[in-house]
Amino acid sequence: MKKLIVTLVILAAAAGLGFYFYQDYKLQKEAMYPKFFSGNGRLEATEIYISSRLAGRVEKVFIKEGDLVKEGDKLVQMQVSNLNAIRDTILAKIMVQEGELAMAKATVAQRESDFEGAEKEFNRQKQLKSGRASTQRYYENAETAYKTSRAALDYAKANVLAAQGRIAQQKAELKKVEEDIKDSLLVATYEGRIQYLLAHEGEVLAAGGRALNLVNLTDAYMTFFLPTRIAGQVRMGAEVKLVFDAAPEYPIDAKITFIDPVAQFTPKSVETKLEREKLMFRVKAHINAELLRKYISDVKTGLPGVAWVKLDPSADWKDSPVTFAPDAQ
Repeated sequence: MKKLIVTLVILAAAAGLGFYFYQDYKLQKEAMYPKFFSGNGRLEATEIYISSRLAGRVEKVFIKEGDLVKEGDKLVQMQVSNLNAIRDTILAKIMVQEGELAMAKATVAQRESDFEGAEKEFNRQKQLKSGRASTQRYYENAETAYKTSRAALDYAKANVLAAQGRIAQQKAELKKVEEDIKDSLLVATYEGRIQYLLAHEGEVLAAGGRALNLVNLTDAYMTFFLPTRIAGQVRMGAEVKLVFDAAPEYPIDAKITFIDPVAQFTPKSVETKLEREKLMFRVKAHINAELLRKYISDVKTGLPGVAWVKLDPSADWKDSPVTFAPDAQ
């Protein structure tokens, strides 16, 4: 009986020890190959500077800082009075040159008529001379008139080509000036928000001078850092839930769009729940552009939050640490 009790105790201890080691192995495996992993970051968006291609004075500013704008909205009008004057001068030159072209074409028509008559007379005199029905003098006069009229025709045609060339050159200059006038109206290239107004009405900007800063709210993302042992498990396009401190129960869908190919030392701004890793990989997760357009007035860059990455494609978000509000499922 005593042996049986000892045996049962040993078996129970062995089972307990085996269960402990199994649980420890399971925890270590989950630690090394978790289904979900998080990194801290802030919401960012692509920023661009709207600049004046040409030097000039700011004539009109249509927006103010903080305004939400759509693609194609007018932002700043640069002064174009000088360009308008140049355009009008070119148009006047084109009108004069088109008149000269018309005269040159009329001259060609006249010279063609003269040449046709001279050619006929020359051919007639040639036949008469061969039949000894005309003198050498008449033949030579007809030949001279023929060659003179041909040269005059060629000269008239050359004048037409020259006139056409001058018009083409003026039209090319007109196109350039019209492009400059068009570019003098600065418009929004993206749907976003005006962050900084860098120039005001009356100010003179150099060529390439910055007029304002525009945040493209349809290109928003979170940049965060993952330790080397986790970064190797992350796939491009992997699902991400962005959980912002301002609305923790409403996670936002995102996808991994960038994984830095080179590890770097952990930035001081990175906070991790575990001890700080020596080397980390920078990762970006973008929010869908259509979703951003739907709620564009609510998009605010700089919001802090956590990016939860699904490392196991077969995992269910319900089993993740992410909390969902009842209406956020």
